[in-house]
Amino acid sequence: MKKYLITLAIILATLWFSLTSFMNSVMANEYNKAVIGHVIQSKVNGTNVDVSKLMEQELEKVAHQFALQSIVILQQYLPTVMEGVLADMRLKADKEYKCALLKDTKIKDDCK
Repeated sequence: MKKYLITLAIILATLWFSLTSFMNSVMANEYNKAVIGHVIQSKVNGTNVDVSKLMEQELEKVAHQFALQSIVILQQYLPTVMEGVLADMRLKADKEYKCALLKDTKIKDDCK
């Protein structure tokens, strides 16, 4: 009986995960199908579709998706970027301090 319940639970979990992943992929394509269907239906009915406005909205949608993906990427790599910026700032501060120390000496390393 215990084996039967475990097997049933595994089958149901697998079925649930496969269906949810399938539904997500279907929902991603529904928008494109709806837009294409609307354009075709408008052409068949003889009404004009403002293609330039449609293209503008599609480009805005793509730009928005790109911005969201860029934010996620920046969020992942921000600690590394900040370490690099801080290292550059430390090097610049060290150079300025060294130049301040060598100001009244004959040593003019790379200070002007």
